[in-house]
Amino acid sequence: MCRIVGAPRTLLPLLAALLQASAGAGEAATCKTGFPEDVYSAVLSQDVHEGQPLLNVKFSSCDGKRRVQYESSEPADFKVDEDGVVYAVRSFPLSSERARFLVYAHDRETQEKWQVAVSLSLQPASPGAAAQGPQEIEEIVFPRPPARSDGRLQRQKRDWVIPPINLPENSRGPFPQELVRIRSDRDKNLSLRYSVTGPGADQPPTGIFIINPISGQLSVTKPLDREQIARFHLRAHAVDINGNQVENPIDIVINVIDMNDNRPEFLHQVWNGTVPEGSKPGTYVMTVTAIDADDPNTQNGMLRYRILSQAPSTPSPNMFTINNETGDIITVAAGLDREKVHQYTLIIQATDTEGSPTYGLSNTATAVITVTDVNDNPPEFTAMSFYGEVPENRVDVIVANLTVTDKDQPHTPSWNAVYRISGGDPTGRFAIQTDPNSNDGLVTVVKPIDFETNRMFVLTVAAENQVPLAKGIQHPPQSTATVSVTVIDVNENPYFVPNPKIIRQEEGLHAGTMLTTFTAQDPDRYMQQSIRYTKLSDPANWLRIDPVNGQITTIAVLDRESPHVKNNIYNATFLASDNGIPPMSGTGTLQIYLLDINDNAPQVLPQEAETCETPAPNAINITALDYDIDPNAGPFAFDLPLSPVNIKRNWTITRLNGDFAQLNLKIKFLEAGIYDVPIIITDSGNPPKSNSSVLRVKVCQCDSNGDCTDVDRIVGAGLGTGAIVAILLCIIILLILVLMFVVWMKRRDKERQAKQLLIDPEDDVRDNILKYDEEGGGEEDQDYDLSQLQQPDTVEPDATKPVGIRRLDERPIHAEPQYPVRSAAPHPGDIGDFINEGLKAADNDPTAPPYDSLLVFDYEGSGSTAGSLSSLNSSSSGGEQDYDYLNDWGPRFKKLADMYGGGDD
Repeated sequence: MCRIVGAPRTLLPLLAALLQASAGAGEAATCKTGFPEDVYSAVLSQDVHEGQPLLNVKFSSCDGKRRVQYESSEPADFKVDEDGVVYAVRSFPLSSERARFLVYAHDRETQEKWQVAVSLSLQPASPGAAAQGPQEIEEIVFPRPPARSDGRLQRQKRDWVIPPINLPENSRGPFPQELVRIRSDRDKNLSLRYSVTGPGADQPPTGIFIINPISGQLSVTKPLDREQIARFHLRAHAVDINGNQVENPIDIVINVIDMNDNRPEFLHQVWNGTVPEGSKPGTYVMTVTAIDADDPNTQNGMLRYRILSQAPSTPSPNMFTINNETGDIITVAAGLDREKVHQYTLIIQATDTEGSPTYGLSNTATAVITVTDVNDNPPEFTAMSFYGEVPENRVDVIVANLTVTDKDQPHTPSWNAVYRISGGDPTGRFAIQTDPNSNDGLVTVVKPIDFETNRMFVLTVAAENQVPLAKGIQHPPQSTATVSVTVIDVNENPYFVPNPKIIRQEEGLHAGTMLTTFTAQDPDRYMQQSIRYTKLSDPANWLRIDPVNGQITTIAVLDRESPHVKNNIYNATFLASDNGIPPMSGTGTLQIYLLDINDNAPQVLPQEAETCETPAPNAINITALDYDIDPNAGPFAFDLPLSPVNIKRNWTITRLNGDFAQLNLKIKFLEAGIYDVPIIITDSGNPPKSNSSVLRVKVCQCDSNGDCTDVDRIVGAGLGTGAIVAILLCIIILLILVLMFVVWMKRRDKERQAKQLLIDPEDDVRDNILKYDEEGGGEEDQDYDLSQLQQPDTVEPDATKPVGIRRLDERPIHAEPQYPVRSAAPHPGDIGDFINEGLKAADNDPTAPPYDSLLVFDYEGSGSTAGSLSSLNSSSSGGEQDYDYLNDWGPRFKKLADMYGGGDD
């Protein structure tokens, strides 16, 4: 059987009570250096454990600068920490000998020494404790193998039942600090080994709890923190030296007792709240909240709130209060006025241990309370009267600026002003808009104002807020003022009356007829001005207007059938201008409704038709076209003239109704062709008008259906005189274009052939002589083909050369005149004629160059494909050639004769 010996669980509450009592006594006494008590007492259980805190001795230093060191008169059993806490140095049962000892306080600097007595007393036993003997820990008998003497199971004793161990956090040691001893009743016969497992032992966080495997002493190795782990659950094991389990594992629960080691913490360092101005006492404002990491089920975690300060302190230093448990802030005084104090700042303190000022830990936060605006101030006009002026007939013009003051918060419904006109504007010519930035009222003209009707307006205006005043406000809800608006007279446009003006007249009025007087009025009755009239629009140029009196007369005949007349109405526009500053003008429209007269004779319609050579099977339906209207139009009378006589002999006309008639062949057969049939048409006017219109009839051969079948029908039916003339003109223009194109092509061919006859400078071996005008200068001048200068007859006989092809600038072999007569045979092509004419001119010119010289007839650029003109008929090669005849060509060829006629040299 195993049992655990532990410290009584009632020690800590007793210590707390003792410390609280002693501290309270010290605060009440007069400040005196030394121990405030003569004797410190504590009530303990019989057993004292190593490291167990017993009580706290308090040393009072009035200046707070003394540093003392504590000592015990029994250093083997008790020690005193620097903060005055008395601990047990070892474990021992409390006896009367050790129930009293001294504690010394020694000042290191002044060497002063103080002492106080400590008395420890045993906790009194309960009334039944003496009879029962000393209290023991409950023992549990582990199950044993069942007895078989009577065949029934035998109830066993309970074993290893351990109550929870309460261990205060933040213990100062020394460590390891013994907690309990674990033993088994089997250690009498066996050598056992003890061990513990679980979080805090062999599981993270490891090493906090250790056990002596031989003695079973369970100890803690470091201070505990309840805020990290509030409870440890360990399992104790007992095995023999071979590792065999001799007892079932037992559970050990260690509760970490909370100490007040955490200050309250506010969720926010600055709290913001609002409250309407003028709120009654008891109005809820806001709630502040703080938390404490200590155990909330103990005094260490029980918080209390209070207000330390209020800024500003007007109108009362205690405008707000706070619920010390919930943190709710409410108003406790009246007089909140945003216009005076718009914001309050409160310092809130939260203290644990139920707000104990001695043992509680505190923290502070700031509560900012904004006083919100309510409409407790109506707008007030800055003046009782405002003035403005506006030119007449102007709209959307600001005539006055109304200013108000309002003490409420700007740009809120309690500050925004709404203006209205309460009097002086029965026709609604003014409106007041609010400027959103300045809150001013802008008096604006929304309807034109006539100076001649109203020269001044006196408006009564009122201003109020967008929202009504708060209840209980004694001020009137609105403010009133007057606005005097003066109307300025300006020059206005003259206007015609009536406009438009409508008159009725018959068409056909002669020029110079006075139609009407069209005048305008000047609205400026108080200005001495004159009006002059001009014509602005007269599409047909029929009218004129007198510039002074506005009389309108005709300058041409009025014609209802004119294209400028629409629906029998002719429109003309006139301009009236005054001589004001600045001059103004207005327009007026005169509408002349033209009455029809019978001034247009009817015409046959259609003007062309076709019919067959025989009366059957078709006829021609005709009607009349009259530009007049009823009653000067239909019904019409249709008739054929008496002459020529063949008209009535060949044709007959029958009236179908008042607008249509039918033309038929009167004879059995009429040869195909085009016939002009005059038709007399008379309208129904008074007097009536007649007209002889020509109907062009195409007579053609028809098939059984009455359709034309011959070509004449196609020509006659589709083409008139104008169309035929147009076709002929198109054909002539097309022929002219073709002829011009042919001429251009022929001229282009001539130019191409002429270019081919020009000598290419790159092919002419005599360029050195002609281009540079040199007459010798070295051996380079002689480096050319001499065959170009030979007589062609030396190479090929005359019989092989066609007649008229030989060049005239060749030296004749046979005796010939100086200017030989050329063959009369025509040279092939226009180019040949052109060359022959040039040669004739050269032959008859005494200043012409000699034979075999280059004659430039026309130059049209370099690179011509015509080749050299000197080779037209000079194809002889170098050979044996006599150049002595060069001496007969004059002084210009002297040098050349010396070069080629001088023999072998």
